[in-house]
Amino acid sequence: MLLNSYDEWSPLREVIVGSAESYVSHERELSFELFFHDNIAGDNDAARLEWYYPRLRSRNGTPPSAGGTRVPVKRRYVDELNEDLQGLAETLASLGVTVHRPTDVAPETAEVRTPAWSASVVPPLNLRDNTLIAGDEIIETAPMIRSRYFETQLLKPVFQEYFRRGARWSVMPRPLMTDASFDLSYARSSTAGGPMEPIEDPRPSRYDVGHEMLFDAAQCLRLGRDIVANIATRNHALGVDWLERHLEGRFRVHRVHRLSDSHIDSMVLALRPGTLLCRSEAVLDLLPEPLRTWDVIVPPAPQAYHFPRYEDDDLILTSRYIDLNVLSVDPETVLVNEACPELVRELERRGFTVVPVRHRHRRLFGGGFHCFTLDTVRDGGPEDYLG
Repeated sequence: MLLNSYDEWSPLREVIVGSAESYVSHERELSFELFFHDNIAGDNDAARLEWYYPRLRSRNGTPPSAGGTRVPVKRRYVDELNEDLQGLAETLASLGVTVHRPTDVAPETAEVRTPAWSASVVPPLNLRDNTLIAGDEIIETAPMIRSRYFETQLLKPVFQEYFRRGARWSVMPRPLMTDASFDLSYARSSTAGGPMEPIEDPRPSRYDVGHEMLFDAAQCLRLGRDIVANIATRNHALGVDWLERHLEGRFRVHRVHRLSDSHIDSMVLALRPGTLLCRSEAVLDLLPEPLRTWDVIVPPAPQAYHFPRYEDDDLILTSRYIDLNVLSVDPETVLVNEACPELVRELERRGFTVVPVRHRHRRLFGGGFHCFTLDTVRDGGPEDYLG
């Protein structure tokens, strides 16, 4: 089928489901720390009762080496994650959706390297982050984490086939991603964040060009001919500048500011025209005015007993609200983590058909069903939902 995806809810025909093969470590360096710095809009006090992940400094106060440090990911978690991903793919196929999978990272490919830095490889798991599907166009966005710099290369076989069938295919300018590329003011000025280490002055590099566009597709909410884009840093603003110019005349881009640190798909998702799933009512105040009239579903706060308990050396990358990261198969059908019964009951009470799917280690790998999937073909078009 031809590439066609304008929204988050119209009947889903084709999708790419991510892979966690060869996921062996987290690379804890500047880009990783900034990305997981938590400053969602002041509405997750319950989750903030515990820090999201351990401090970068060791217990004796020793800082990491200059190049960062690699934290191993336990093999059993990766195996169970891949089981759950296979279950997600099979569930989608059972609902009549054509499922594509990316190329797995080869086990011997442990590192990516550019002239300015090197980092461990992250496999193509959270596919939503680095690719925006805008109607009939694939847009590879400018990555924000060094370990994921070449991630979209593992989607090339799928993208190539859509291009052969007529899709447009664009790539945002690739950032150099030196320390000086990152706007640090957001993390330095934040008072609501998690256990960030003090951010030192950036190390100089011969490749420095100042702040660059660093922008993930998961900062966007797609609503027909409208795209809502979250901006928290100068890096994001530059990315949205590019997006506006690139899509001019085809889409309207609406800027929202500091709805979250970056991604918004565990803050707000559109389940169908006129209905939003939101972390709190306060989210509405930050959205474009036409969206404030939509019905909003705010599920009960997630409970700690829904999540596995982990060891002290396991990095917790997301808040408990990660299970709001659901995937709509059509305007009436939603895939939800089976471990989230309060959310299941609330959506069913509001008239949705809920398909429970297992996903155990979402807090360790930073994604839910929306993150793990890239919908490439839906029935919807460039409708005007915002007027």
